[in-house]
Amino acid sequence: MGIVNVTPDSFSDGGKHRDAEVAVATAIAMQNDGADIIDIGGESTRPYSDVVDVEEELDRVMPVIESLAGKIAIPISIDTSKSAVAAAAVQAGAEIINDVTGFDGDPAMVGVAVQSGVGVCVMHMQGNPQTMQDAPTYENVVDEIHAYLMARRDLCLAAGISIDRVCLDPGIGFGKTHEHNLTLLKATRRFTDLGCPILIGHSRKGFIRKMLGDDAADLTAGTLGVTLAVAAAGANVIRVHDVRETVQALTLFEASGGFDKAKL
Repeated sequence: MGIVNVTPDSFSDGGKHRDAEVAVATAIAMQNDGADIIDIGGESTRPYSDVVDVEEELDRVMPVIESLAGKIAIPISIDTSKSAVAAAAVQAGAEIINDVTGFDGDPAMVGVAVQSGVGVCVMHMQGNPQTMQDAPTYENVVDEIHAYLMARRDLCLAAGISIDRVCLDPGIGFGKTHEHNLTLLKATRRFTDLGCPILIGHSRKGFIRKMLGDDAADLTAGTLGVTLAVAAAGANVIRVHDVRETVQALTLFEASGGFDKAKL
């Protein structure tokens, strides 16, 4: 899943794709580099980011989705927690709703997903972007997030969303300390028993810089290291900024025996 943030303030690529033509060109390049999904977002969810109103978010994402819908062959995902944005994006051609609030943020979101018949990515987040990194606390981070994702999966099924349309995301970096993130990544295989594809979104996040101990570090290699570990543990969707490097790394990882299919 290639990330295209049409925002001025996302933590890694904020402002890079703010122009719709640049965002469209980036998405097409990601497809050519081997992406399977393009995830378009118009509101930053980095820690302490500002809330964007519906009209502003629509103004950012709709020109990109409308242009891409006739130009790429892979699915477009709309990264939003607002049902109005999701509905407009689906109408324009998006095939997946990626909601970082796990359908907790907007009560109308489930209805949009049910009525549209698109796929959904449901993520765990403790708190919201304005509060999530203040003091994230868990008794057992893996057990609690596993239980949360199971409950959200069951909510989707009860609403009429078939299980083959549901993807689950433990929410790396969303209301977690660096230690929580590493614990969750080590437990990737645990989440595969939920019966849905598992999405991991770790790309260029702060825990990688923390582990490297270098505030100026290029986070590409660290991101690739995590990618290979979670892919080998059974993650199905890897959400990244650097598609070409990720595809190349996974291709060689598989060719050299990195995937033990007996364990996946």
